[in-house]
Amino acid sequence: SSDLAFFSSSKVSNSVASTSSNVVVTTRVARRPANQQSRSAPATRAPSSSSSPLSSPLTSDHSPPRKRKTQTVGSSSALPRDAKQQVSFDIAVSRFRHRDPYHTKEWCTDEDGAPGKRHLSSEMVVKRLMKSYKNFKNHDDPSDRSFQPHPTNYPFAELEYPNTGASERFILLAPKDKDHYGPIMDLERSLHCIVENYLTPPQQALFGPIPSDALSEAASPPPSPSPSPPHSRSSTSSGSSSLTSLSDSSTLSSLTSLSTSSTNSPIRVPLLRAVQRAIHRQDGPLFLRAIAQINSILRSLKYPPLPPDLFAPVPPNPLMQVVEGWSEKGMPKKVLMRIIEENYQRSVGPNVHSLKQYEAFSSTVYGELMPSLAHEIIQVTKLNEESLFLDLGSGVGNVVVQASLQTGCRSFGVELMPAPAKVARQMAEQLKVRCRMWGIRMGEVELEEGNMLTSKRVDELIAKADVVLVDNKVFEESLNEALRPKFLDLKEGAIVVSLKPFVSSLNARVTERNVDDISAIFDVTERPYHSGSVSWGNNGGSYYIHRVDRGGYAKIREKFENSRVGGRSTRGSRR
Repeated sequence: SSDLAFFSSSKVSNSVASTSSNVVVTTRVARRPANQQSRSAPATRAPSSSSSPLSSPLTSDHSPPRKRKTQTVGSSSALPRDAKQQVSFDIAVSRFRHRDPYHTKEWCTDEDGAPGKRHLSSEMVVKRLMKSYKNFKNHDDPSDRSFQPHPTNYPFAELEYPNTGASERFILLAPKDKDHYGPIMDLERSLHCIVENYLTPPQQALFGPIPSDALSEAASPPPSPSPSPPHSRSSTSSGSSSLTSLSDSSTLSSLTSLSTSSTNSPIRVPLLRAVQRAIHRQDGPLFLRAIAQINSILRSLKYPPLPPDLFAPVPPNPLMQVVEGWSEKGMPKKVLMRIIEENYQRSVGPNVHSLKQYEAFSSTVYGELMPSLAHEIIQVTKLNEESLFLDLGSGVGNVVVQASLQTGCRSFGVELMPAPAKVARQMAEQLKVRCRMWGIRMGEVELEEGNMLTSKRVDELIAKADVVLVDNKVFEESLNEALRPKFLDLKEGAIVVSLKPFVSSLNARVTERNVDDISAIFDVTERPYHSGSVSWGNNGGSYYIHRVDRGGYAKIREKFENSRVGGRSTRGSRR
């Protein structure tokens, strides 16, 4: 298959299985010389309370580590990256600010939603690959060429996003390969997400019910003559109907009357169903008319009428008031996954060719954890907005940005390979823009391009980390061994998540023989992941949660020390 298949809408959406803070990511990139000292002093290890370097002062009583349970995980090709040089690129929020421990989580951003000039839109992505797309049609006028692909004069539709000033343009074309990115399918999914999660039931009624059958899986019927009239290529023409008439039309369930005598008259069918019908039939005029009326409603909801009193405050955006109400229940998972998918399609998809440039069967082989597995790991490890998350070998930064978006936590990622590290910086920058469009705030993100083994920033942060992710599925054993000493700096209760276990022996308890092994501080749990959870294979496998338990380790070590002393005393008395 072609490289375009890498960023098909189905690749990301199918991976979605079965949330942010008052700090957002900045996107100014600063290059730092490799030999420059860290602005903060490197973290030092806690003083040991025993003769072993694995021990540290205990703050609570813990039971001894459970039995290490591990199995061979299927699939040999994976993700990764090792280290050879250190050139670090930091997102400008390169040092995390102090956080109020009593801060109440707020999801709603106080920023305007206008994307700005640096926004990487769906339109820009498709424009670069115009030859890979085919046109919609005007079934009422076969001679109409306005829906044909064109380098500059192409048809487009625009969608209003929830936040004030936020909108995005989508080129009205369909991919020639069904597995490639479909901009109009993308628009429809975002529209459904907005209607379902940002609107009240009376407001939802203005659009009609969300179609139950998945468009991406539905078979398109053969084209047939449609009474839809010709229409201009831009969807920005206003729908002149009132909200009342549109609400009445949304109760109709039949698709028998899709035409009207005027291009500005309301479509006498539920609007979301009309959009679906237009996509199935690749009916350009019908799609533009439906989207124009949908945007007219969304603008009327986002921008309430101004009060007669010129000195009265401007009414708030009701869609943003919905986000303010997420403080208790959290951000809906559908919104989370929609933002992640939108950002991935625009930031990663166009760069697939550069991501394939790695040395086969090495620690630099590229691969990803899918959003569904990342979501599970984030939940299982109980990350929250007060947490610090580290990803050692962060690739394109997909898990780093997802953690900060899903929980509001502070996230740091380090990646050796230049190509994925460059994409990661774009991912972080564009996610900031996209979160504004959806009216959401996220946690801080810091990214570094460099060697995880020699990074001073890693040494500084690992002692503060709550969760460390190491996607070491194809790491060489030498790299895994080199990483293990770094875990000595982890605080009590910190978690390391990996695709291969860091314990030195399988199915083994801590014994007098292995008590001095670094991995003895870990209490390890194996968890399964299912098909579609990783990018490098269709099979399931296992991942491992290593929790630092120095309390349990200290008790076991004390037991062994006492037995040694007792043994020497017994031998001495016999003499």
